[in-house]
Amino acid sequence: MKENIAVGKVLYTREEIENRARELGKQISEDYAGEELILLGTLKGAVMWMADLMKEITVDTKIDFISASSYGSGTTSSGVVKVTKDVDMDLYRKNILIVEDIVDTGTTLKFLKEYLEDRNPKSVKICTLLDKPSRRKAEVYADYIGFTVDDLFIIGYGLDYDQKYRNLPYVGYLEN
Repeated sequence: MKENIAVGKVLYTREEIENRARELGKQISEDYAGEELILLGTLKGAVMWMADLMKEITVDTKIDFISASSYGSGTTSSGVVKVTKDVDMDLYRKNILIVEDIVDTGTTLKFLKEYLEDRNPKSVKICTLLDKPSRRKAEVYADYIGFTVDDLFIIGYGLDYDQKYRNLPYVGYLEN
């Protein structure tokens, strides 16, 4: 991206995101009624979304984190996925819900889903704050979607540009 970038308009406010977390939390709780669920947050971007979502889930829930990336410090996917922090708990015969900030090309998420399925869990599903289907390269889809976004460089609410803007209390985008 050019150096003269600016934060574009707000796409989703904190209130809109929290309301969507309530709706999805209710649905997830119904879908996993009577079951234990492991929320597996993808670091670092999904932390804020996962915090909102887990407050709304009423079933027995454990949390863990995993970190994998295909971006580095750029704005486009490199296509090579690297796990930098693995899960600490046993996933055998467990219901796993990957909590993601954004599904973009899908490269990282497809890799992660297959990586986790190798551990013989009961189920692996995906919940994402944002879905950007226009850029999808890998055959992967979220089971629970907060919002669908256009092909913009999204920032805020955990999403970053070179580690900046994660702390914005809303979802916006960069424009140049």
